[in-house]
Amino acid sequence: MKQINYDAQMLAVLREHGGERLLLHSCCAPCSSYCLEQVAAAMKTTVFFYNPNLDTEEEYLRRKAEEVRFLAETGFADLLDCDYAPEEYLAAVAGWEDAPEGGGRCTKCFALRLRRTAEEAKRGGYDFFATTLTVSPLKDAARINEIGFAAAEEFGVRYLPSDFKKRGGYLRSVQLSREFGLYRQNYCGCKFSKR
Repeated sequence: MKQINYDAQMLAVLREHGGERLLLHSCCAPCSSYCLEQVAAAMKTTVFFYNPNLDTEEEYLRRKAEEVRFLAETGFADLLDCDYAPEEYLAAVAGWEDAPEGGGRCTKCFALRLRRTAEEAKRGGYDFFATTLTVSPLKDAARINEIGFAAAEEFGVRYLPSDFKKRGGYLRSVQLSREFGLYRQNYCGCKFSKR
């Protein structure tokens, strides 16, 4: 089975649709740093901070504060914030609590966040939506992109495919995190990944 080059697809879309509006779901400032370097020069980007998976409100507020600070310092994008709503995440992953990290629970989490991003993109009149989740070497870009395309079809808004870890993306995000002194957490965010 031939692997899809989502990075090449993204670059082609950015060339063809430069200047259009993008709603970029972000899990945290370190992950968004490199992603914004790639997309913000081509598209009018708004960062969508929707992370009900975070295990505590304190963690949510800390990550959000870092995202706000990073955007203020770089001017890459505006921020669209959601309230902390852990009950949405817990409902989405009910029955999957004991699934291994990277398994079915994560799929449910990705779907929750990408569907909400697509819904907000449609509501806000954005041309595209995307996610920073593919920058992590621990996350399956093919699965995330499949979920993104399904959400695009469901909500009638275009999805920007990506594999942000390509071309040294993850390493660049680490470098940018150091450069801007960003808080880099050592777990995905949910209480299950923390254990």
